[in-house]
Amino acid sequence: MSTTKVMLCVIIALLPATIFGIYNFGWRALLIIAVTIASCMLSEWIFDLIVHKKNSLPDLSAVVTGLLLALNLPSRLPWWEAMIGGIFAIVIVKMLFGGLGQNFMNPALGGRCFLLIAFAADMTNFNAARYESYSGATPLAMIRNEGTSSVNIMDMLTGKIPGTIGETSVIAILIGAIILIIFGIIDLKIPAAYIITFAVFMFLFGSERFSITYVVAQLCGGGLMLGAFFMATDYVTSPITPMGKIIFGICCGLLTGIFRCFGANAEGVSFAIIISNILVPIIEKYTVPRAFGVVKEKKVKVKEAKGNE
Repeated sequence: MSTTKVMLCVIIALLPATIFGIYNFGWRALLIIAVTIASCMLSEWIFDLIVHKKNSLPDLSAVVTGLLLALNLPSRLPWWEAMIGGIFAIVIVKMLFGGLGQNFMNPALGGRCFLLIAFAADMTNFNAARYESYSGATPLAMIRNEGTSSVNIMDMLTGKIPGTIGETSVIAILIGAIILIIFGIIDLKIPAAYIITFAVFMFLFGSERFSITYVVAQLCGGGLMLGAFFMATDYVTSPITPMGKIIFGICCGLLTGIFRCFGANAEGVSFAIIISNILVPIIEKYTVPRAFGVVKEKKVKVKEAKGNE
């Protein structure tokens, strides 16, 4: 399957969350999506022109980056900040390291984390008049401050909550994940290891220990599902070895749990995934399967030494 077809499948899989996000947050969500996709595509095209590279827009990776970035942004974010995020994701995180296949972290998450640092107030403004019961706070923030009883898990499943454009509806995200699995774009090693590790961690160390309801609320809240299926599984920034995928997913789950339990912010998915991205070269180094019939160098040297004796 070509890169273009892979990226097209990812775009199709993101459509349920995208459409629901536009329905949920209205024209502002549509504007943010359009701005981030346009800024990503324009940034990549201009960069290719400046460095005299072949136009890489046909591979659709810039569209995927722009769409993923938009789904990780609040709908009330000023459009020019979303544009800056798109430019940073493409130019700094992706193209300066050699383009698609060379970036060391997920470009969309790199852009989101940059915006979180640069425009923290706007990036955490989830005020939504439609959801008066949440008073502008995300369910994760309410769980941290008031406990699980303060949120409605069914609302979290269906998406009737404030949050970023694409993270609110677990059902829409899971529909997209099924599409990715059917098309053969991803397998379940990374998402399963991520989600199971996180669930066990929160069950043992969360603020409401040994509570299944608390764990389910944590799984449905924030960007965990979107991150596990659509960003942790990025081909470029995740391991290619079978055992490496499992270890990578475990790292993501542990870091997300640590950030949510002990960090200043109620979220943590984005930072957990990009930190795990940085660990990928080490993970792959120690999980490369040995070819059949090949023995370790140390064993060969020992045998040779005994033979010489």
